[in-house]
Amino acid sequence: MSRPEPAAPERRQSRRDRAIAFGWLVLVWCLLWGDLSWGNLVAGTAVAGAVLLFFPLPPVSFGGHVRPGPLLVFALRFVGELVSASAHVAVVAVRLGYQPRGAILAVRLRVRTDLNLALTAEAISLVPGTLIIEVDRDAGVLYVHVFDVRGPRDLTGSRERILAVERRLVRAVGAAEEVRRVTTDPVERGPDQ
Repeated sequence: MSRPEPAAPERRQSRRDRAIAFGWLVLVWCLLWGDLSWGNLVAGTAVAGAVLLFFPLPPVSFGGHVRPGPLLVFALRFVGELVSASAHVAVVAVRLGYQPRGAILAVRLRVRTDLNLALTAEAISLVPGTLIIEVDRDAGVLYVHVFDVRGPRDLTGSRERILAVERRLVRAVGAAEEVRRVTTDPVERGPDQ
């Protein structure tokens, strides 16, 4: 039994995605070697072709829309969290005799697409004091190590901050249905509404 042929727009999209991935792989190859020469371009082309042939990337669907206003809000809040978290980690690092405690949280995201899981995990990991330990793709759960936990209120606050990052990301680049899901979910609402 053979697989049905994808529609013409899907084939064009797939070819375009492969061409973009191919170009990036060649560029990364040349950057890693630090020299833009004909030899590196040929070798990069061969390596990129082999990578895409033997290790095909799964398709990542993007059904959302980039919204400049919410994207700016996400960027500004992200920079604010970076500065705040960096200052907090620095203060803890120089405090004599203080032993910070960590914890691992399991946070179920409301939008379980691969793209949302990846974007949220990356944004969380870039902030000092938090680190993604594992991602359960099927359940849409991020396991996050958080730094300097003193009690249950810190755990609740960390969970709310993680869900707020997801909410800001989905508002910035998500589909309309995904935005409704993170906005109207009464169980997971946080102070960022």
